[in-house]
Amino acid sequence: MHHCSASSEGVAVHGLTREQTLAVNANVIETFRANGGEMPEGHPLHGNPTLLVTMSGARSGRTLTSPLSYTPDDDAFIVMASAGGSPTLPAWAHNLRANPEVILEVGAETFPAHAEETVGSDRDRAFELMTNSLPRFADYQASVERLIPLFRLHRR
Repeated sequence: MHHCSASSEGVAVHGLTREQTLAVNANVIETFRANGGEMPEGHPLHGNPTLLVTMSGARSGRTLTSPLSYTPDDDAFIVMASAGGSPTLPAWAHNLRANPEVILEVGAETFPAHAEETVGSDRDRAFELMTNSLPRFADYQASVERLIPLFRLHRR
């Protein structure tokens, strides 16, 4: 079993303290794994496509797991480094840039993957896919001045 730690290196989800974000993430990770990769009815993320990405910390080298919303893209998964509309990049995005080889948990499956940051027209396409399936992400981009990065996670 992977060490279930959200990153202590970065920022909190917008509107929450770092400690609150860590507690929320730990709950989501535990619930996801206890329910075969699904968020059960009654959970705030029920019906939201959620995956877990386990990566190495960019600075610490520690094994860290983050729950992320995603949208499928053929045989890959698109994730957006929005931090809930925070003006600051989430730590997991720094980690993926530094260490793109990750472990994904999607549904009941666990497998190695490679993270690739999207750029240019590929980013535009990924943004359109993400915001068509999860419209709140368009609001996150509109609420910040930074260009929110999107990553494509490819099964290895």
